[in-house]
Amino acid sequence: MSTRQPELWLTRHGETEWSRDGRHTGKTDVPLTEAGERAAWALGDRLAGTSFDLVVTSPLARARETARLAGFGDRAVVEPDVREWDYGEYEGRTTADIRTDVPGWSVWNHPVPGGESAEQVGARADRVIERILADVAERALIVAHGHFLRVLGARWLGLSARKGAHFVLDVATVSVLGWERETPAFDRWNS
Repeated sequence: MSTRQPELWLTRHGETEWSRDGRHTGKTDVPLTEAGERAAWALGDRLAGTSFDLVVTSPLARARETARLAGFGDRAVVEPDVREWDYGEYEGRTTADIRTDVPGWSVWNHPVPGGESAEQVGARADRVIERILADVAERALIVAHGHFLRVLGARWLGLSARKGAHFVLDVATVSVLGWERETPAFDRWNS
């Protein structure tokens, strides 16, 4: 590992109807609500004055639009590895609805038919972290999705992808992954 210790800033996209309603939104391109658009503008104000060596966004429109409204649209690089978890057959369903078929189901601990496992999402997160550590001098910004960013936070700390279950992440929030000396740490989460 390099002696450089770049920070990784994360922001989850603004609200969509599906995120508001608790529906699993992986591949479906659901637009931001008006509230989501306002929150994305506000993110721009919160991030103003912070310089980023790299700005990365998911290919999904809700993340790209959040990056654009926050003022990073002209700089944002689309990165397929930061897309949301693929929920397969559970796309568009709520956890409560899925639990009518599979009691106690959780994306973190149960199979996702036709979709990704936590470990597969974790492998994508590991690739992103490796690239950030290799290519970024000071800080990078990632505009992406709730479950993916929770997995990324867990992997940053060296935890299993499934430990992302412990990191609540609201829409349009800012989190900062940094260091305590040479140890990866959370500087800020879900703020």
